Amino acid sequence: MKQILIMITICAFLQSCKTPLPLITVNEVNIEKYTGLWYEIAAYPNRFEKNCYCTTAEYNLSEKGHIIVENRCRKGSVTGEETGIKGKAFVVKNSSNTKLKVQFFWPFRGDYWIIGLASDYSWAVVSSPSRKYLWVLSRSKTMDDATYESVMELVLSKGLNPEKLKRTVQE
Repeated sequence: MKQILIMITICAFLQSCKTPLPLITVNEVNIEKYTGLWYEIAAYPNRFEKNCYCTTAEYNLSEKGHIIVENRCRKGSVTGEETGIKGKAFVVKNSSNTKLKVQFFWPFRGDYWIIGLASDYSWAVVSSPSRKYLWVLSRSKTMDDATYESVMELVLSKGLNPEKLKRTVQE
């Protein structure tokens, strides 16, 4: 009986180790500074960016109080046909602008949590509470190696797997 109790305790402990801690966002985001053009540096592969190159996201404030989102990429190669999709993002109440709900198709909305952000808004890291999605964004098409490595340390500290990231080819 004692051995079974020890095994159950060990299994429970190991299972709890698999459950990541809640995903923590940055403290606050100045939406006006956050708007503008972002280049995707790396992302977890996902179905809606399949075969994309030169991926960008542009955010602009609307007169109605939400954020207009426009994601673009080139299909198949850096010279492929440009394709894009427009949507809306809504700031989650009491989140200090760190959590958004993004909507490309009504009525569906997805989580967009800003979990890393440079003090000068030169780069950002975005995920969701499920940790299924992850994007590394930059204001420029490239990110120097030292910055990328520090972003990877941040990603790891948030309980995400940096090895799953795929670098995005930009022109």
